[in-house]
Amino acid sequence: MYNSADVLWTLWGAAMVFFMQAGFSLCEAGLTRAKNTGNILMKNLMDFCIGTPLYWLVGFGLMFGGAGAFIGRLDPLIRGSYDFGTLPLWCYVIFQTVFCATAATIVSGSMAERTNFKAYCLYSALISMVVYPISGHWIWGGGWLSSLGFHDFAGSTAVHMVGGITACIGAAMLGPRIGKYTKDGKPRAIPGHNLTALATGVFILWFCWFGFNGASTVSLSSDESMLSASLVFMNTNMAAAVATCATMLFTWIRYKKPDVSMAFNGTLAGLVAITAGCDMVSPVGAFFIGLMAGILVVLAVEFFDKVAKIDDPVGAVSVHGVCGAFGTICVGLFATDGGLFYGGGVRFLLVQLAGVVSVAVWVLVTMTIIFKVIDNLVGLRVPAEVEIDGLDIHEHGLASAYSGFAITDVSAALDVNENTDLGEDDYEKAGEHRQTAAVPVVRTEPADPAASSGMYKVTIIARLSRFDELKTAMNQLGVTGMTVTQVMGCGIQRGVGEYYRGVEMDATLLPKIKVEIVVSSIPVDAVIETAKKALYTGHVGDGKIFVYGVQRVVKVRTGEEDFAALQDVE
Repeated sequence: MYNSADVLWTLWGAAMVFFMQAGFSLCEAGLTRAKNTGNILMKNLMDFCIGTPLYWLVGFGLMFGGAGAFIGRLDPLIRGSYDFGTLPLWCYVIFQTVFCATAATIVSGSMAERTNFKAYCLYSALISMVVYPISGHWIWGGGWLSSLGFHDFAGSTAVHMVGGITACIGAAMLGPRIGKYTKDGKPRAIPGHNLTALATGVFILWFCWFGFNGASTVSLSSDESMLSASLVFMNTNMAAAVATCATMLFTWIRYKKPDVSMAFNGTLAGLVAITAGCDMVSPVGAFFIGLMAGILVVLAVEFFDKVAKIDDPVGAVSVHGVCGAFGTICVGLFATDGGLFYGGGVRFLLVQLAGVVSVAVWVLVTMTIIFKVIDNLVGLRVPAEVEIDGLDIHEHGLASAYSGFAITDVSAALDVNENTDLGEDDYEKAGEHRQTAAVPVVRTEPADPAASSGMYKVTIIARLSRFDELKTAMNQLGVTGMTVTQVMGCGIQRGVGEYYRGVEMDATLLPKIKVEIVVSSIPVDAVIETAKKALYTGHVGDGKIFVYGVQRVVKVRTGEEDFAALQDVE
């Protein structure tokens, strides 16, 4: 007999785990560049949609019903080989399907910004159909690891480590993004374009993780199952919160400032690490697992970036691969029943280690072969010009994932008319015209417009925070007119100690103001000295002052020119 509480609980959990696809999409898009956003979203959509029918046709049968069991037609064969308890078959199938999709989608971020979309679709099919189901059978389908007593409650190894190791292999075979490393091998920071998307994605994932871990009880109809689910919720939240704090403090000490994107990776690291043992450890154990995972993820990101030279834009290898393995091993240490720290001896720990190593080897071997075959068939990596322009336009015909920010949004509204000369686009036909219409270039020394007019334009690039001081100082000097624009400033700033995900930034776009002043009667040197005093802080980024000669000024309202035009009088 089916139990309605168990069925509803499991189906609700499946819906929450499915919604993790939105969280992963936002995380990955936020940590990569805008020109690849559409490609990221498409990959997260398609790995779920490709994986669903293939897992239904083949994967689920391999995982729970034996090789060759196609569950669309052979339901009795599967039910005879695996006990689903109080759940209908299809309830359990959809619950396992969304877990399979999670393992597949982890890889998207690590291989972002340079992967052939056709190759990614092929990878999604094979991991969902073969790789994930077979190792999943060892752990959850009654295979040899489960018979040894290996414990992975909701998938630190079965889901996350499988995805993380696959991500590592894929990123290593692809090679780093263009511009990621200098000629001497030093990594360059390539900041993501939208930390708001990253934050939203992580909060979605945190929320959905309560379904990921909590609903893995697949029951909520007894006192025992309700107690277990409550403990799982508590431990899941504890590990995530503590890991985030640990990452924030560790990066604060290590980089002199708390790293925003790394802190969100810390949240995910805690969630991944606690997933294996959230039903077997106490909140104290969850605290320490989260604490260590929050530090470990930072060190792992630095290792893969600086030592292994594996370019992972989102930290998927560190979060899911490293912390997934770490969390699984921690079950052998912190489990209140059988853990080493609770007097259970070393056997349970060794079983956990054996499970991590065996699954890692399985994924390493199979995915290396799969990626090699795909590379030979369609090519894993896009050409350099496609990567530089962005995958959105070349792979999907998408000028921009952000409507209103593409150049075509403006130019598309312009019509050709009698005043429009588009020239001759045929090079051969234009040959004669080029020869007769070419204007010879005459080089002359530039004249100084201010030499005769006595007027100068002073352009000041400065910190937004110093604008009030600058405005007040200029007014006191006698400057009553200025044009102010908010801009983003970029300058070479090596050695200033700013870091992005552990890599020192050598050029940073920062909010600036551009102030433009035209003067004639006021000495330009006085304007410069006044601006310097108002803007000076002694730190990198105080700004720059540019002086240009002005040849002519016309006041629109009165028609006055030059000196008279600059006077603010009625």
